[in-house]
Amino acid sequence: MNRREFLQLGLQASVAVAAGACRGQEAALPAADGSIAHLLPTADHRRLVLKASFLEPHDQPPVLSVNGLRVPGRRSDSRGLFFAFDADGLAADTEHELVLETSAGRGLGEAWRLRTLPAPDARPARFRLLAYTCAGGPDPGLDPILRRCLIPIRARRRLLRRALAFAPDAVIANGDHVYWDLRSGARLVTGGSPLARFRGGVFDRALPVLGTPNEDVVRGAFGPQLAGLYGTLFRGTPSFFLQDDHDYTENDNANQQLQTFPPDDFMLDVARATQRLYYPELIADASLPAGLQREDQLAESFGTLRYGRLFEGLLFDCRRFLDASESGHFVPPEAEAWLTARLRGSDAAHVAAVPSTPVMWSAGKWAEWYPDVLDQQGVLGTRRQKRYWSAGWLAQHDRLLVAAAANPGRRPLFIQGDLHAIALGEIRATRSASLAHNPALALLTGPVSSHDLFYPSSARDQPAAVSSMLEASEFVAPIEENGFSLLDFDASGVRISLFRWKPDDGEAAIDDLEPFHVQDFPVPVVAG
Repeated sequence: MNRREFLQLGLQASVAVAAGACRGQEAALPAADGSIAHLLPTADHRRLVLKASFLEPHDQPPVLSVNGLRVPGRRSDSRGLFFAFDADGLAADTEHELVLETSAGRGLGEAWRLRTLPAPDARPARFRLLAYTCAGGPDPGLDPILRRCLIPIRARRRLLRRALAFAPDAVIANGDHVYWDLRSGARLVTGGSPLARFRGGVFDRALPVLGTPNEDVVRGAFGPQLAGLYGTLFRGTPSFFLQDDHDYTENDNANQQLQTFPPDDFMLDVARATQRLYYPELIADASLPAGLQREDQLAESFGTLRYGRLFEGLLFDCRRFLDASESGHFVPPEAEAWLTARLRGSDAAHVAAVPSTPVMWSAGKWAEWYPDVLDQQGVLGTRRQKRYWSAGWLAQHDRLLVAAAANPGRRPLFIQGDLHAIALGEIRATRSASLAHNPALALLTGPVSSHDLFYPSSARDQPAAVSSMLEASEFVAPIEENGFSLLDFDASGVRISLFRWKPDDGEAAIDDLEPFHVQDFPVPVVAG
């Protein structure tokens, strides 16, 4: 039975199963820190942005104390459960003591510490980055359908806790933080199922998300996937969250009845509302064009993780501004200009592109860079036309890879998610250009929540494979298991460590997880 057939069973979910699944979900939720439900911070060298939610509403905004500096929260929702805190003017590369308090000064949970990043011109000796993808999805509880799609939230938390045990300096969570499809993809087991209605309610797509009954649906549907997963685990680690297709409540589908992207008004509203409530926006640096950031110098879809002059990561959402016309694009021209300028001209020793849609591999999906699709013999390639695909996407892909390889003194690197797999390889040529002088590294970081039917081999009868548009080779071919990646950067190069785990291994095995593949990539030697 493949995924398409099995998902049809979602329509048969009963209220009795739903109730049992909800009991399983409640058991998976973390113990809150005092009255705090969740904390997710991000930071650069001078600024810290924190998203927090609480078990009980606050009439007066709580206060974040940063080394004694009191920063009042800004309410993000209608009930006073969600607040954002924005502390600016902090010392770079400094461990700051943080504590949340009521407006009257009563402590809310324990104090914790977070280190700001080094200044852009600093020269740190090393940097460790944790990266993963696809951590979302409701807890399967006792639901037999969801148990074939997603692992329990308790196992996801255990994976993330193990990853944090390696003390990363920062985290990139690349897309699919929630699964609650409404019209496409896995709707029969997520947003469109009887179980979903029982758990979270029903969205009214004609209404705004915040300030209407839709807000309660966001909390019921997305709260367990975000606050229930993260709790306060990441409170001491700067985290960079990038959105992908399911964060807009849809899979990337296109047919005569429905083309899901670019997002319509409701999809855009729900993605913005989720980010507003649960995880921080990206802090805009001086290089980001004004049109790609907000007035508060935060950005929703594009941003930079800068770690002194050692590392610069360029994060970009390939869904929000998707243009499917014949000469279309994944990112708009002003974003491409910013990306190519930074890929070529950054003074960092290592520069990584972090797209929400990965390069190198294809699973025959519609909104990929590549025209590859399964033919009638089940072979992935271009023998059959991929309907609704835009040749402009591949042209933009080629331009970005050429820009990434332009500096002979550093190895181009793409840190990616989306495809529910762990993989590592290099691209030596695109359709239009050779990269033989400086091949581009491509990493699929590993998903956190996936199970059988969410892997491409089940979802599309096609595991991720190298696109026919490329000359490339794999150091690690795609592995459909959960996991994460650690990237260690220093002046000599980058070490990439890959971790894997599957439910058959038993959850206890997560606590001792070690990398199954470690590979070093030295900085290129420039002749002369």
